[in-house]
Amino acid sequence: MTKVQKRLFEVADKQYALFQAKLIPNIPQERVIGVRVPVLRKIAREFEKEPECRDFLNTLPHAYYDENMLHSILLSNVKNYEECIAAVEAFLPYVDNWAVCDTLRPKVFGKHKDKLLPRIKDWIASDKTYTCRFGIGMLMMHYLDKDFKPEYLELPQKVDSEEYYVKMMIAWFYATALANQWDATIPYIEEHRLSDWVHKKTIQKACESYRITDEQKAYLKTLR
Repeated sequence: MTKVQKRLFEVADKQYALFQAKLIPNIPQERVIGVRVPVLRKIAREFEKEPECRDFLNTLPHAYYDENMLHSILLSNVKNYEECIAAVEAFLPYVDNWAVCDTLRPKVFGKHKDKLLPRIKDWIASDKTYTCRFGIGMLMMHYLDKDFKPEYLELPQKVDSEEYYVKMMIAWFYATALANQWDATIPYIEEHRLSDWVHKKTIQKACESYRITDEQKAYLKTLR
């Protein structure tokens, strides 16, 4: 057992491991140690200062889900963009569940949006479930506010996937786009430009959002 694994097992919560395993059914239960996210973040803050951290990030794949979660948290805190993007590209092929994928949120990306966009387009076009999901998540996170352009709405629409976790992210993207850019996004719903499943899920998620007005929700319900 590695030093990192020993550290994770020392703070494991068996009941939480059982709970977490149910949320990521595609991961064998024996791969879930059961370390809560706040504890992982605390370990990451301590571990990123240690020389072994770089070795851990360069040693893939990891044996445990919790190691992958720690990896995502560590990469989210890398301050150098070029170093971060290279490490993300190396890690993405090993991301095998939605939780690790959605935990990977590099803060430095927000400072390099011009460089980031071509990478996002490549990720979205990937046939790997969680690489595609990650790309759509990054587009949602960084390009639906002041850096928004209407053509960005076309990128998730072009994704041809029946993978549940890809379709859920697409719906999440358009629900967020409705909250941030209603006028540009509503035609995608009015004209039923999305697949039937994503269309309905987008409306559902938008209607659950506190950022969508009651009037907008009432209108969306007429478009089901």
